[in-house]
This record gives sequence, structure tokens and C-alpha cells, in this order.
Amino acid sequence: MKIPQKFFARQHEIAADFLRELDKHLDDIVSGRATEMFEVRDFAELIHVHPTHLSNTIKSATGYSPCYFFEERLMDISKSMLQNISMPIAEIARILTYDPSNFTKFFKHFAGKTPKQYREDYFRSLSNTEKLTI
Repeated sequence: MKIPQKFFARQHEIAADFLRELDKHLDDIVSGRATEMFEVRDFAELIHVHPTHLSNTIKSATGYSPCYFFEERLMDISKSMLQNISMPIAEIARILTYDPSNFTKFFKHFAGKTPKQYREDYFRSLSNTEKLTI
């Protein structure tokens, strides 16, 4: 039996809606407009689908689970925030709704180094780049 093309179009529409809501929510977290991190069920409610259907559809349309996109975007945001030397790591953790210990564990799991090590490496690479251009 051939699967109708509109099925695939709807899958991609749901995936796009999820990614759009995810970006909006993370922007709200970073800006302080939201203080609690959403879960899959919260996104499902926003786009009017069942949480299991959302998870299965995202996986089918992209090859990745919703958590993959959530974690990827959190890592991008974390790295960007760590590049601001005046912002304490504990404050970054708080903004991203983590306690500092759990933020360090989360970050190290995905980056292979602690937030402090990432920050030090980042600024070290900047100073090495400046030395090369002088």
C-alpha cells in the first residue's frame, strides 16, 4: 500500500511547528519571559497533538527525537552565553533552569568538558588568534 504524500507533508509540518515553538520557548527562557523548561507534552499541547504522536512524528520526519533538538539548541545557547566572560557560570545555569551542578553535568556530557573548561579554551583560542594576526 502506498502512503499518501499528504502524510509526509503533515509530518514535516508538525516537525517545523515543534522546532518553531522550541526556538520561541528557549528565547523566552533566555530573556526571562519563562522560568520553567517545557517538556514534550507542553510542546504537544501547543501544537495540538498527542505527546507520543509528536515524538514519533519528529523521529520519523527527521531521524532524531525531540530531545536531540532540545539538547542541541541548549548547547548552542550555553556555548554562546559562556563566551560572555562577565556572566558567571552559575547565572547561566540559573537562566537555563539548571542548578550549577546539573548544568555542569549536562554540558560535560555533550561537550566533553565542563563549562569552565569550555570558557577557558574559548578565550585561550581568541588570544592565540590575536597573537597570530599581530
